[in-house]
Amino acid sequence: MTLPITSIGLLDSDQVKSVIGAAVLAPSTHNTQPWRFRCTPAGLELHADPDRALPVADTDQRELLLSCGAALFNLRTAIHALGAHPATTLLPRRGDPTLLAVVRPFAVRKPDPRLVGLADAIPRRHTNRTPFEAAVIPPAVVAELRHAAEVEQAWLPRLDARQRENLRELVHKGHQAQMADPAFLAEWQRWTARDRSSRDGVPEYAAGAMPSDNGGWVLRDFGSRRRERTDHSEPLVVVIGSFDDTRADRLRAGQAMQRVLLTATAAGLDASFISQPVEVPAVRDELRHLLGGGLWPQIVLRLGRGAPVPWTPRRSLDDVLLDPDRLSA
Repeated sequence: MTLPITSIGLLDSDQVKSVIGAAVLAPSTHNTQPWRFRCTPAGLELHADPDRALPVADTDQRELLLSCGAALFNLRTAIHALGAHPATTLLPRRGDPTLLAVVRPFAVRKPDPRLVGLADAIPRRHTNRTPFEAAVIPPAVVAELRHAAEVEQAWLPRLDARQRENLRELVHKGHQAQMADPAFLAEWQRWTARDRSSRDGVPEYAAGAMPSDNGGWVLRDFGSRRRERTDHSEPLVVVIGSFDDTRADRLRAGQAMQRVLLTATAAGLDASFISQPVEVPAVRDELRHLLGGGLWPQIVLRLGRGAPVPWTPRRSLDDVLLDPDRLSA
């Protein structure tokens, strides 16, 4: 008989639910939410959910690992804000490929005000796919974003004007390759244009951004109406990269991505993803060359200030818990 768990380390059952609730607010491709959690007396386990992988858009589950890394950063940060040290081990059991990390909140740690601020930003962070205002982001904020990536063992080079123009061409190339692939379109349509009752996927009211032929950014609704409008603002575009491309590097890059996103949220900025140049392998190789060949590009972000948008939905706690009955009320 499996006994119920009343606490994990310094966290009681309500706090465990709270930190997992923070973890699931992380972003994921098409809002697939490809994570599961198991509560054990030895710690909180983060598992990948292979049933929520995207075999066409994410053939090697790179973006799945990035998404789970983002959830892991939320989990660590929420635990830290409660005064416990989130001792974390990545990929702890070679024979269990879905187990990505174990977090053990057993030691007392005085909360760092900066991390508490990031924890406070978790419920406020959301992807904003609207046009951004034509406003310059202060260099001090850009430096904070770069530092946020570096703390998590990733790097955030800022693109110069030439690189931005080349990136625009790469996005077009990636977009055209994806739109010409019937399998990609079928997978895309499966996860988009969801109705408001769905707890996952991209709702019909959300829109995606891509460059247009006239130099602006086309914001395209995922729904059947497929309205288009052009955004001529110039958002800050940054790449988050790693020096290698292993599973562990991707998990670290996902944590870096989320730290950057929360740092941006705390600074009053919105963010959205430019996915095409990292989802098409050949185009990703070109982007790596554009960055000098030393970094593996993992995420491309546009940052700025957009109009208020609704949050995308999240699955319930019972849906993401392995052995949900084990965590006592």
